[in-house]
Amino acid sequence: MIELISGNLLYLLLLILIAFGAVLITISVHLIPVGGAPAAMAQAMGVGTGTTQLAAGAGLTGLLSTAAVFVISENEFFGVLIGGVSAALMIAIVMLVSNVGYIYGVGIVPASGKIIRDPITKDRQDIYVSKGTEGHGIPTAAFVSGVLGGMIGGIGGALIYIVLIQTALLNSASSVEMMIPIAIMLSISIFFINSVIASYNIGGTSEGYYDPKFKKLPDAIIVSASITMICGILCLFIMTRLGGII
Repeated sequence: MIELISGNLLYLLLLILIAFGAVLITISVHLIPVGGAPAAMAQAMGVGTGTTQLAAGAGLTGLLSTAAVFVISENEFFGVLIGGVSAALMIAIVMLVSNVGYIYGVGIVPASGKIIRDPITKDRQDIYVSKGTEGHGIPTAAFVSGVLGGMIGGIGGALIYIVLIQTALLNSASSVEMMIPIAIMLSISIFFINSVIASYNIGGTSEGYYDPKFKKLPDAIIVSASITMICGILCLFIMTRLGGII
């Protein structure tokens, strides 16, 4: 489909798609429940690791899955879909294992310290929160938010990868296989950049879509799109030049 467009309009479209993929990554980071070091000690709700690390883990899973599928099928839509599903599955497994550790290892009930009732199950949260903590574990609403966040981030990262590979394909069809590692590296770089932007915007722990910090998302989207447009120009230049040389 992308081959039907030519000229400067094509590269403008590719640049917009890269920026759109980056915005999806930023949104995904705001949806994933992350508690950092406090969560590791069961003193805050979420997965006990940093925002950037967790988002990058999902992104890497989605990108590698997309790269593998695209080499076999060369179907852009299927590749993007697999990227989203793979990232969502990775986040779901991480959150499930975290809950197993919290429940059976620490002996606590997953509960949020920021809401009275779970938005999905309507179960009371405040009566299960341990004193001196901001919640612990990953309750239902946060789990669902994390799965959605993983899928959206996986789709965003996969979209960026597909755009970069298509750029190489437009310039040198015979070198696409050699361009795959470079496209993955550039996609991961954009993923990390936007993960850090979102992480600074969140500023600590986040429980997902119902967290008060989620309202800060518009600011992150503006910064993400602006920065990624600059990075996207550089990435397209690299893929265009190398695609014609390698």
